[in-house]
Amino acid sequence: MSDVKGTAVVTGASTGMGAIYAAKLAKMGYDLIIIARNHNRLNQMAGHITTDTGRNVEVVVADLGDPHALAGLEAKLRDDLSITLLVNNAGIGTHTSLVESNVDKMTAMINLNITALTRLTYAVVPGFIARGKGAIINIASIVGIAPEVLNGVYGASKAYVLAFSQSLQHELAGKGIQVQAVLPSATATPFWENGGLSLDKVDPAIVMNAQDMVDAALAGFRQGELITIPSLHDETRLKNWEQARQAIISDFSHNSPASRYLTAE
Repeated sequence: MSDVKGTAVVTGASTGMGAIYAAKLAKMGYDLIIIARNHNRLNQMAGHITTDTGRNVEVVVADLGDPHALAGLEAKLRDDLSITLLVNNAGIGTHTSLVESNVDKMTAMINLNITALTRLTYAVVPGFIARGKGAIINIASIVGIAPEVLNGVYGASKAYVLAFSQSLQHELAGKGIQVQAVLPSATATPFWENGGLSLDKVDPAIVMNAQDMVDAALAGFRQGELITIPSLHDETRLKNWEQARQAIISDFSHNSPASRYLTAE
């Protein structure tokens, strides 16, 4: 089978949305580099995907929270000229409130959700620019624009992913590089159990099937969306929000304070 689309890198690929992304991207014609900590699970996936699609699948076992492992992965991705797509899916979260959360665990969350995502993006972008093509899919979350919903560090980390993606698109769109930020709502994945909350305690009316979430996200990717919120049915709300954001940006820069701040001494 000829290699048409190049290689897609998927982090956090052993379970949940990452595993689904890997399987679906292979069916779309990508070879894969799948990354996670679970060696056995990755090897099983690689075998199934190659059998089903004929695509080449390379397994990389790495803890992206480990600076040394991350540096090694950066070097590998930087040197691989076949890479055309990076899916930054790896991440952790929690429902625990800020004041009840362990600060070391919050720092680990920042390291994975922000630092690893940023450094892997920096690893592939120069090659994308040089070749004039490439794509980045960053898995953010609706809590990136609704940080009150869950833990605030988690929300802040996903707000970073959204802002980072918007800036990347602004800088790279003219260089043949596509950027997408996917903002899932509650999704049926191991995220909940890993974060300390059983999924059966979440209202099923707001929980989307992971297959549906990824299918919708990839549809948004094919449509060239920068921001994809699979669970948002009224698209005009997102458009109106972006228009309001752009409008207020144009009113930020003045050489004098607003009149409400001009009080008498």
